[in-house]
Amino acid sequence: MTKALLTPDYIFESSWEVCNKVGGIYTVLSTRANTLQAKFHDRLFFIGPDFWQGRENPLFIESDNLCAAWRKHAAEKDNLSVRVGRWNIPGAPIVILVDFQPFFAQKNEIYTEMWNRFQVDSLHAYGDYDEASMFSYAAGKVVESFYRYNLMETDKVVYQAHEWMTGMGALYLQSAVPEIATIFTTHATSIGRSIAGNGKPLYDYLFAYNGDQMAGELNMQSKHSIEKQTAHYVDCFTTVSQITNNECKELLDKPADVVLMNGFEDDFVPKGTTFSGKRKRARAALLRTANCLLGTNLGDDTLLVGTSGRYEFNNKGINVFLESLNRLNRDKNLKKNILA
Repeated sequence: MTKALLTPDYIFESSWEVCNKVGGIYTVLSTRANTLQAKFHDRLFFIGPDFWQGRENPLFIESDNLCAAWRKHAAEKDNLSVRVGRWNIPGAPIVILVDFQPFFAQKNEIYTEMWNRFQVDSLHAYGDYDEASMFSYAAGKVVESFYRYNLMETDKVVYQAHEWMTGMGALYLQSAVPEIATIFTTHATSIGRSIAGNGKPLYDYLFAYNGDQMAGELNMQSKHSIEKQTAHYVDCFTTVSQITNNECKELLDKPADVVLMNGFEDDFVPKGTTFSGKRKRARAALLRTANCLLGTNLGDDTLLVGTSGRYEFNNKGINVFLESLNRLNRDKNLKKNILA
């Protein structure tokens, strides 16, 4: 009985990385979507930013039929420009991509409302803060419109917002549609990432850091503020590991209500001889590309050392990568060519 009460009828998940492959959260969401889709059967909706207007997004399969009546209503009555389709991943869940550009005209009013209601400090905003916030607010408006048009008060609805970039939408829904349960998930605190990225020891002295003070020192006031206030005001605050929860407790002054460990389906890793074949072909392609670009003739016994991810020198281990190359370079016993 309790499980039935707690299981939502509809789930909306909002992220900057829905149909937008830029970082690790894309992997987190896309590799568990299949399980969710199997359980909720098109009562699961992912919401992402629409960056591909007029161009074909290989990750998004647009549909004219999905939610057609609501889409028309959203455009005419709520001034919302959305495209609906499916995410081109296992499970093919429904995706709503929202054009958030029109909201820039209301930016100052939106920020004022966020300060008055939730003490979110947007005064120091720069760079990607405005873009993320306008998307986030637009995503909240989209869910409000969908809820009022399609659903009933008896429907149990959850809105899950991932990272500081989607906090504003969660806060908007918290006041505009309080009957929708809001979940805010941080995968790493923005201020913790900034502390570590600036070469300061994060975990050794975590107990001594004050999040607000460090945000001022590192010019992170606005991102830290939206993250902290969202964590405090939503119905449920979650994070993805115990070590990140320690960060939340110390830097956001709020431990997570629930620690939701990241999980993913491993079916994207091929098995057995399929894996061996793909590995061999990928290795040959890498060597061929390198030889063409470098004008070299590196043989099949070349040692390949690679890394990937956003360029964050300390946080993403670029420094470790360079040091490993340095050690390989000094190893007198290694007779192979090395390709980084």
